[in-house]
Amino acid sequence: MTAQNPARANGAHGQAWWERRAEDVERLISRYPKSRSALMGLLWMAQEERGWVAPEDMEYIAQRLGISRAYVESTCSFYSLYHRKPVGRYVITVCGNIMCGLSGAEALIRHFEQRLGIKLGETTADGLFTLLVTGECVAACDGAPAVQINEEYFHKVTPERADQIVQALRDGADLVELSERIGLIQPGAVWEAGESA
Repeated sequence: MTAQNPARANGAHGQAWWERRAEDVERLISRYPKSRSALMGLLWMAQEERGWVAPEDMEYIAQRLGISRAYVESTCSFYSLYHRKPVGRYVITVCGNIMCGLSGAEALIRHFEQRLGIKLGETTADGLFTLLVTGECVAACDGAPAVQINEEYFHKVTPERADQIVQALRDGADLVELSERIGLIQPGAVWEAGESA
């Protein structure tokens, strides 16, 4: 997900994203035999534009696909990857599924809350961070507890690593580079550790 950008949401001249990206919208819809199948892609496109899916985005998508707004809203609310209210530039999502839960996710959430001065579901006053938890597996069980920040993953996050990540982002670090540098466990590290035991 891209960072929240209200100027992009309505364009430099007040133009809605779906007007500016009409070709992208049509290309996405044309990929499916039934237009309603483009729903999740259009929700993602809306979120790319402003960082969250606004009511007017859902209204447009419902009308464009010929489905009810309630159906669009229910899809948007069902999946934790969509945000229905403004979020920070960095959305920190702690995996709360069983493996991460057993590996310290709850303590990690409390640490993030203390470090950021917010509770789950809140955004810092400077608009930089939003803290969330997901019950859905983020498919990083080998790196539990796992944290996803926007679209980047961080494995085996300890309170100390959480502090490093937050400080680096506050200092302007590039999220992708940060994830590549300290976010992921090295390939084979799990197997190598098991072999030495």
